[in-house]
Amino acid sequence: LCILTHTKPSDEVILSDDCHIIQHEVGAAGLISGVQLRTIECDSGMMPIKAIKKRIRGTDIHYPLTRLICIENAHGDGVVLPLDYMASIRELADEHGISIHLDGARLFNAATYLDTDVKEITKHVDTVMFCLSKGLCAPVGSLIAGSKAFIDKARKNRKLMGGGMRQVGVLAAPGLIALRDMRLRLHEDHENATTLAKGLNHIKEIDIDKSSVHINLVFFNFNVTVDEPEFINYMSSKGIIINGSEHYKMRFATNNGVSQADIERVLRGVEDFFDQEDK
Repeated sequence: LCILTHTKPSDEVILSDDCHIIQHEVGAAGLISGVQLRTIECDSGMMPIKAIKKRIRGTDIHYPLTRLICIENAHGDGVVLPLDYMASIRELADEHGISIHLDGARLFNAATYLDTDVKEITKHVDTVMFCLSKGLCAPVGSLIAGSKAFIDKARKNRKLMGGGMRQVGVLAAPGLIALRDMRLRLHEDHENATTLAKGLNHIKEIDIDKSSVHINLVFFNFNVTVDEPEFINYMSSKGIIINGSEHYKMRFATNNGVSQADIERVLRGVEDFFDQEDK
């Protein structure tokens, strides 16, 4: 919806090759907005400023118009982008008259990690989408924020896309709780994720980069050959839910209701799996 509202067909959007829009949106930007996506290879969404600048098109008649830069904070792999980096992108975008959209699905997690107000993140962008679910615990829902002119246009585009809903007060009520209260406890999820990462790091069969655990997501892979469905089923039998791997990594996510005792139970479950494998 944000890409559709920011752009016109044949415009070009600059974004990282590992971002959610590229990886998990079924090519929707091309179908719905008719835009061309110009990607930059990078790690954890940190597109080099020089690489962004190099991809901004000139005015040649053969070129599409560079209309938008999309960034993601926190990134999908749980890494939080620093504020000075976002400020650098803002400066470059202003220099060329380009808008910036922030995929902030876990925006409040990023703000918690940076120990700052979300406004210190969003002041560097023109629009932001963030989820009321995930870390904020609402059962469903996301919000878009931007200028009044942008939101007025987006409301019409949402209707065009079939996104209008009626009698949504039952969803808005927990959304308000998410914004008022649940954002204030995100540090608990981060602390539990750090504890989990440290514990997994002590299991010899697990490979994990503790330094990349910024928020409530813990990514890891195995140092040994593991039957993945067997691991998932074993953890499920212990009351621990984990999905299959993506890009060769598995993920645990901490959230509201997960206690330190639960973290210890997860660690015991992983250890017990490898113990019974050895037997």
